[in-house]
Amino acid sequence: MTVLEGGRAAAVEVHGAHKAFGTHTVLDGIDLVINPGTVTVVLGPSGSGKSTLLRAINHLEKLDRGYVSVGGEPIGVRRVGDRLKELPEHAILVQRRRIGFVFQNFNLFPHMTVLDNVAAAPIATGAASRAAAITQARSMLERVGLSDKADAYPRQLSGGQQQRVAIARALALRPGVILCDEPTSALDPELVGEVLTVIKDLAATGTTLIIVTHEVGFAREVADQVVFLDGGVVVEHGPPAQVLDHPAHPRTHEFLSRVL
Repeated sequence: MTVLEGGRAAAVEVHGAHKAFGTHTVLDGIDLVINPGTVTVVLGPSGSGKSTLLRAINHLEKLDRGYVSVGGEPIGVRRVGDRLKELPEHAILVQRRRIGFVFQNFNLFPHMTVLDNVAAAPIATGAASRAAAITQARSMLERVGLSDKADAYPRQLSGGQQQRVAIARALALRPGVILCDEPTSALDPELVGEVLTVIKDLAATGTTLIIVTHEVGFAREVADQVVFLDGGVVVEHGPPAQVLDHPAHPRTHEFLSRVL
C-alpha cells in the first residue's frame, strides 16, 4: 500500500494488472497510483485497455494477475499467504458501494422513474431507508440540474439528461471514487457540454474521479493527471501540461496529433 503525505492511503492503486482475452493481452502489467481528491483522465486509442482497466478497478473485470486496492483495501480479493483468493460475490458487492460507475450507455432502468433510478442502489443495499434514499436522490438530482425531471422516465429524457441521471445515481451511495467510462461517447455533440459541466462541478468538490474519454480539451481543463495507455501499458503519465502539450513519447505525440 502506498502511504501518502499525511499518512493517507492512495484512493486507488493498480498493482501489476494483467488481463488477456484468449491470446489477446489487454492489460500488460499496469501499475498506477491515484491520489484522493484528484481527477485522472485516461486517454488512448481504441483497444488500448482503457475500459478494461476501469472495469478492473471495481472488479467487474477479474484480473489474471495483479490486483487493485481502493483506500488501501484490495478489491474483490484477499491475500492468503502469497496468493490472492477471490472474495464471495456478496463481499464484492459491499466493496462496490464505495466505487461509483458511470457507463457510456447510461444503463438506467427504463421501467423506473428518474427518482427511483437514483434511489434504487441505497435501498437495495440497505444503505438507507426508502424515505432517506428518496430524499437523498432528490438532492443528487438537484446537484446535476434535473430536480424537475424526478417523475419522468428515461425514455422521456435526452441522452445528456440520461447521463446526468446516471451521474446522480453513481453519487447516491456517496462513493469515495467515481469511474466514468467514456461518459459522452454515446451523446450527440450538442449534448456533450452539459455532461462535461456536471463532471467539472464534481471535480471542483474534491471527488476522486477516473475518467476514460477522448475529450482532450476537457482533460486539459480538469485533470490533475493524464494517463496515456497503448497496447495495454502506461506509455506515459503526468500533469496535462506535460503529457498533452509536451509529450515525451512518440506514440503519445502521434495519438494527440490525430485527435487534436
